[in-house]
Amino acid sequence: MNKDILEGNWKQMRGRVKAAWGRLTDDELDEINGHKDILIGMLQERYGYNREQAEQQVRNFVDEVERELA
Repeated sequence: MNKDILEGNWKQMRGRVKAAWGRLTDDELDEINGHKDILIGMLQERYGYNREQAEQQVRNFVDEVERELA
């Protein structure tokens, strides 16, 4: 997975992350700031995902974004 998609383009990706996971607050999005591991942790907290489920959600999200950019 290309974590640079999140880190390098966080300002553009923030809205997409909010649309995908609407339970995340603006303060949490500020805290995430493009960091995949923090996003995974927040998804675990907000959605009750286990680590594997949260990682898969983020992987799917990044894969979708990469397909759109290709």
